[in-house]
Amino acid sequence: MYRHRFLPLRSSALLVSLLLIFSSTLYAQNTTNNEFDIAANYAKREEMIPMRDGVRLFTAIYTPKDSTQKYPVMLTRTPYSAAPYGAEKYRLSLGPSPAFAREGYIFVYQDVRGRFMSEGEFVHVRPHIARKTSPKEIDENTDTYDTIEWMLKNIPNHNGRVGMWGISYPGFYTSTGIIDSHRAIRAASPQAPVADWFIGDDWHHNGTLFLPHAFTWLARNGRPRAKPTTQAATIFDYPTPDGYRFFLDIGPLTNANAQYFKGEIPFWNDLMEHGTYDEFWRARNILPHLRNVKPAVMTVGGWFDSENLYGALKTYESIEAKNRGIYNVLVMGPWEHGHWASTDGDQLGDLHFGAKTAHFYREQIELPFFNYHLKDKGTLKLPEAYVFETGTNQWRTYDAYPPPTAVQRSLYFHANGKLSFDAPTSGTAFDEYVSDPAKPVPHLSTISTGMKSGYMAEDQRFADRRPDVLVYQTDVLTEDVTIAGPITASLHVSTTGTDADFIIKLIDVFPPDMPDPEPNPTGVRMGGFQMLVRGEPMRAKFRNSFERPEPMKPGEVTKVEWTMPDACHTFKRGHRIMVHVQSTWFPLVDRNPQKFVDIYKATETDFQKATQRLYRSSEFNSLLKLNVTSR
Repeated sequence: MYRHRFLPLRSSALLVSLLLIFSSTLYAQNTTNNEFDIAANYAKREEMIPMRDGVRLFTAIYTPKDSTQKYPVMLTRTPYSAAPYGAEKYRLSLGPSPAFAREGYIFVYQDVRGRFMSEGEFVHVRPHIARKTSPKEIDENTDTYDTIEWMLKNIPNHNGRVGMWGISYPGFYTSTGIIDSHRAIRAASPQAPVADWFIGDDWHHNGTLFLPHAFTWLARNGRPRAKPTTQAATIFDYPTPDGYRFFLDIGPLTNANAQYFKGEIPFWNDLMEHGTYDEFWRARNILPHLRNVKPAVMTVGGWFDSENLYGALKTYESIEAKNRGIYNVLVMGPWEHGHWASTDGDQLGDLHFGAKTAHFYREQIELPFFNYHLKDKGTLKLPEAYVFETGTNQWRTYDAYPPPTAVQRSLYFHANGKLSFDAPTSGTAFDEYVSDPAKPVPHLSTISTGMKSGYMAEDQRFADRRPDVLVYQTDVLTEDVTIAGPITASLHVSTTGTDADFIIKLIDVFPPDMPDPEPNPTGVRMGGFQMLVRGEPMRAKFRNSFERPEPMKPGEVTKVEWTMPDACHTFKRGHRIMVHVQSTWFPLVDRNPQKFVDIYKATETDFQKATQRLYRSSEFNSLLKLNVTSR
């Protein structure tokens, strides 16, 4: 077994990422997994599969020893290692869940080009080439095609059908693999797939940098290799458990290289050189290329996925729009990044969902989907969208998503911290706060490094007491309010600076007499709990264009509008709807100097306090647009 130096993990997002990376390096020799012995039932071989340009990709193939029937192939392409390496060393589990090995499939794991034991050059989110000018021109789509062609000719006992799946980065490779789909691909499931690394996935959200995620992931995975290797990623040794203090002490982002990376992380350097939605980022947006998709597709995501919620929703949406008539469904559950594959899914932090939602997904949705399309087994009655509605803790099914029956309603900001579906009627009115980048609003109440994914469901009471957070809430609801679909923040604001960030947090406030859970291991008090339903930042200089940022004019009322990722949630009768408005969310979001500069080149003297105003008048109103459904 490979040995690694593990440091205390203070971030669940980091833990999930580490599991995705390192779990593949564990192997079993004549051991059991969920009472199923992989080594006893599967034969393993390793191959270097040649691509059209001569580069060879390391591929591990697990074939059932029972040759009395033919099996479909489940293909996963990954930058996180196809380990364990060595024909006698077996993975602990095969496929999307242990049920797949018992069911009987051929499993193929491949190191993508330039990673671990594969040859060639690794390119992050390698751009898709829609029109190739040479027979040897490659991208991830051609590597998928060439791999499948080789498999069909060289793997015995297959039934001619291929399924693809992957979570996170491997989800991206699943998406790229089904463009102009190979005829053998019959089913694919991009799960939390990377879609666009500038607008809404991983490193960036609406032009802001998700600092601890980018820093930690690239510190661990970003150093180039000299040659093919079995060596897994290393862990960055934080000098303190306090991520808030660590990233504040770094100062301007230019110091990250000076203090830690020393210019040795190429993609961090790319981040620092491409601060707008330029060709570098546009080329890495896979969404425009999801055409000529032929297999059945099931896109999977989690409402509390801090990394690729955007990617899941937009991948489904793009495939639906560009490939009319194909079998294309969406599954969204109450999960963190990848947790549908590895947990019970019955709770997240202090929230309890009343059932083992991940078990339900794996047994009643995922396995039947692949069995039906790859084996002609069983019946499949999946709706267009199978989504979990938080608040009521119910699975909902829709014939289209977002549900076309939803009605857009506007929730307006009013005086004295009030929220209402009624528009304001007063003249000029505003609320204001001073935003100080030297004392930013934390995104967590706890001490953590990395990007703790649980922030997406955390109790927000720690933040609403700060003077630099505006808080608005409705009266106690007399009936349920259910939303399903995207949320639009439309603000009229001004600043004394020339740039600003605005963060909107949509919150469900529980009744003051809400009972505590039983058992209650965390000691949480649910009376008055402020559940974060959705939070999303916007960098104001990108308000009109992500390609061409524009400064704010000090003191001038300016409209800043952006779309937040979807939510499917019921604010129950007796609860309140709350909204927080703030300009820092640290260290999750990098600090804006509040001065119109290239933030990745900013110096300490560029950072300044600014007074932000939120207008809430009949002339300049501020609101959230919600897609409200009825039952």
